[in-house]
Amino acid sequence: MIKAIAGLARLVATLLAIVAGFVAIPSLNVPLVLVVLGLVAGLGYDKEESLRLFLVVFVLPIVGAALGNIPGIGDQLNAVALNVATAAAGVAATVIAMRLFDNSKADVSGLSSLGGSKAA
Repeated sequence: MIKAIAGLARLVATLLAIVAGFVAIPSLNVPLVLVVLGLVAGLGYDKEESLRLFLVVFVLPIVGAALGNIPGIGDQLNAVALNVATAAAGVAATVIAMRLFDNSKADVSGLSSLGGSKAA
């Protein structure tokens, strides 16, 4: 169920990123919505995919800047790339938070196993 919701959030974020790159949506705080959708989409990410995700967050603004040089449509393509990067940053925040939670949980369980065993 979580994978389905995360996938839907990722799809909506991608569509919003593209549409908002070409059409102004004055009544919607697009970056906020993209980050929230990214946070939800991050619940469906596996640990193995995180390196590619972090690479997307770093590379997309550079790609967008390069696409911005295309006459006529460059500004819109740059906006789309930056919007996708914003959503990906939300996903990355969730992945990092889940990793920190898992590490903390492992640390606490390691401490409790130390306290339970007594040396003779």
